[in-house]
Amino acid sequence: METRCESCEFYDWDEYEDAYVCTMRLDEDEMVQFLSRRTASCPYYRYYDEYKSVHKQI
Repeated sequence: METRCESCEFYDWDEYEDAYVCTMRLDEDEMVQFLSRRTASCPYYRYYDEYKSVHKQI
């Protein structure tokens, strides 16, 4: 089942980690909240639409 992160613009492949990671730079407090799952949803979530530029051309 797809998680919300997998459809986010900031969820990208990291060659050094050899895994998908969130590329949004969180400060220490935000990271603690995120990892402890105390946030209802990510405040930085943006749906990744790979066809966004195509929609503008039409």
